[in-house]
Amino acid sequence: MTRLWYGGDYNPEQWDPGVWKEDVALMRQAGVNLVTVGVFSWSSLEPAPGRYEFDWLDQVLDLLHDGGVSVDLATPTASPPPWFTRLHPEAMPVTADGVRLTHGSRDTYCACAPAYRDAARGIARTLAERYHDHPALAMWHVHNEYGTTCHCSLAAARFREWLQERYGDLDRLNEAWTTAFWSQGYADWTDIEPPRKTQYLVNPTQYLDYRRFWSDELLAAFLEQKAELRTFSELPITTNFVFGNWVPVNHAQWAEAVDVVAIDNYPDQTGTGAEEQTAFAADLARSWAGGGPWLLMEQAAGTLNDGRRLQAKEPGRMARHSLSHIARGSQGALFFQWRASRGGSEMYHSAMVPHAGPDSRIFREIEELGAVLPQLTDVAESNVEAEVAILWDVECWWAMQGTHLPSSALDYLKSVRAAHRHFWRAGVTVDFASPTADLSSYTTVVVPSLYLISDESAAALTAYVEGGGHLVVGYFSGIVDPDLRVRLGGYPGAFTELVGVRVEEFHPLPIDGEIALSSGGRGRVWSEDVRAVSAEVIDRYAGGVLDGKPAITRHEFGAGVAWYVSTEVDDETGARLLGLSPSPSPVETVRRRAGDTTWTFLINHGDTQVAVPADGSELVVGELPLPPGGYAVVRSR
Repeated sequence: MTRLWYGGDYNPEQWDPGVWKEDVALMRQAGVNLVTVGVFSWSSLEPAPGRYEFDWLDQVLDLLHDGGVSVDLATPTASPPPWFTRLHPEAMPVTADGVRLTHGSRDTYCACAPAYRDAARGIARTLAERYHDHPALAMWHVHNEYGTTCHCSLAAARFREWLQERYGDLDRLNEAWTTAFWSQGYADWTDIEPPRKTQYLVNPTQYLDYRRFWSDELLAAFLEQKAELRTFSELPITTNFVFGNWVPVNHAQWAEAVDVVAIDNYPDQTGTGAEEQTAFAADLARSWAGGGPWLLMEQAAGTLNDGRRLQAKEPGRMARHSLSHIARGSQGALFFQWRASRGGSEMYHSAMVPHAGPDSRIFREIEELGAVLPQLTDVAESNVEAEVAILWDVECWWAMQGTHLPSSALDYLKSVRAAHRHFWRAGVTVDFASPTADLSSYTTVVVPSLYLISDESAAALTAYVEGGGHLVVGYFSGIVDPDLRVRLGGYPGAFTELVGVRVEEFHPLPIDGEIALSSGGRGRVWSEDVRAVSAEVIDRYAGGVLDGKPAITRHEFGAGVAWYVSTEVDDETGARLLGLSPSPSPVETVRRRAGDTTWTFLINHGDTQVAVPADGSELVVGELPLPPGGYAVVRSR
């Protein structure tokens, strides 16, 4: 029977051996059954070139196995040791400003440097040779949070090779990059450089291609290590996906290369936005995993970090976040890290065992959650139910970061999160889908600000509506093709015929400005001069230069319906538009099903008791009615 994993990153190299035995005893006490070992241990494993010290790791793995704790053994390649930098200074990353970074932090390497790639393969092979048959081993963990980029000459050379493979010849590249603009036409491949800092605006397609390139290059580095591990072991191999605008990784593509999709999730909001971000990340991970199981590899046990301060999670919030992930498909709940570090750059990062030790609120909550998860073992074999999809395309996100847009307030991620928030507040679980995915199983598909779209994807969405689907297209969608060239003839470009409208002009709103709608709702961020060609007008702008012009339209197309929303509507208007209750519920509701059994997760994020109707025959954990901050899992048939 599949079990739910519980534990986190364990860094025994930071502690004396006497602490190791105490750690294992506490892990047993807390119900921990999996720890990730070795993520940042390269200098401890190989203190000098070719000189390995494995005795400490041997002892740790033996202790963990004797204590019934499995191991996710990591390759330590996210943080090369000082000796590597001394011997290979050319492998240090260079910023877009042309500054070569120095050693002293993590991620100090260029993945395009041959010396780094050789060393990474070497340490992976050495670990696999020694530990592939250790009884504690449950899976392999390659690297950590792939996302480091570089603009050095080595990266430039690889970028040119990648471009030649993508475009074939310079004529095609010049066409794609629109190099006739600002006299950027290339006559020789060697003239092409990474998008380093320049006088004014960088070429947007060059910027986008550099993101695409780094995703492919980092994936190649991952696959090299995976191949070394696979030579000796058939156990699952993964890496932990990290999400952020600085990350040049197409996780939807990478998901096909890992045996287990694993993510790290650190919300940067401290109010209810943290719960929204938790659900958002979990739904993304499940979608990357093709709807199947995935794993929450890292989260913070006791704090939320908004970039300015660490806020303590209120009692019970850690468990609610963990259960939200499990409800949405995770095969467990892991943390960074097991024991809080005494020193180092992240000494105040929260941990399962805080600086106060096991006699602490945090550790008592860790014990409580460890006692709950075994009751949910059967859930691991079930699937999450979702009838709604939101389109997500990381290349669209990258494109809008590297392009001079008509408004600095245009933000793809915010638009996608706003769409997700409507459903989350209404207790409706959604999948995220690629524009190229088969959408036929979804009753509704939402397309928030899909600025970049291919002809093939546009045709697939048209076929979805023709077949009876309901499509909601948001503002600033369908504008450019994958080469970032504007689709001529009027906006929303690729969707003009499908939604039955034509837009000649954009009307960006002032920062923090609003525009009234005839329904009484409000629009933010953006507005457009919309002409309804064949669509029905559902709502109009009220006042100003757009007074009386269409704001929201509905177009019957084939057997389905395509809506167009030309502004960022307020939450109440958005909920009504999507057929959802305009009054948000404090209870997060997610259903999972296997055969004729359904598990309903109910998580009360509010501060008052909530009476939740439940027809379950068995309450697995929790209690009803839901107390403030309470949760329950109801099993029914």
